[in-house]
Amino acid sequence: MSVTRKHSGPRMSQIVVHGNTVYLAGQVAQEAPGATVVDQTRDILQRIDQYLDEAGTDKSKMLAATIWLSDMDTFSEMNEAWDAWVDPANPPARACVEARLAAPQFTVEIMVTAAVG
Repeated sequence: MSVTRKHSGPRMSQIVVHGNTVYLAGQVAQEAPGATVVDQTRDILQRIDQYLDEAGTDKSKMLAATIWLSDMDTFSEMNEAWDAWVDPANPPARACVEARLAAPQFTVEIMVTAAVG
């Protein structure tokens, strides 16, 4: 079975497709660093939509999502953006935890896996 990697660098690929599954790297708010948790989450979800589309799928086929927050007190803010975005008929399995992220201007990171086709 083939493996396709897109937007690859020396450390990681943003998109990896293996068979009928797409794996996205953890996404941070590249267009909204330092913004509110809601705005960072919206920025991330927009990029996830773009990457899923590029891989030939969409959010209705998400299998799993992992969300890291720099402060669990912002859980409801992140969910405000998530709930407005996620397909309510096809929500993925999801985990959300508090963690120190790679840079202080990022307060949310999201990684998803989805079916292709």
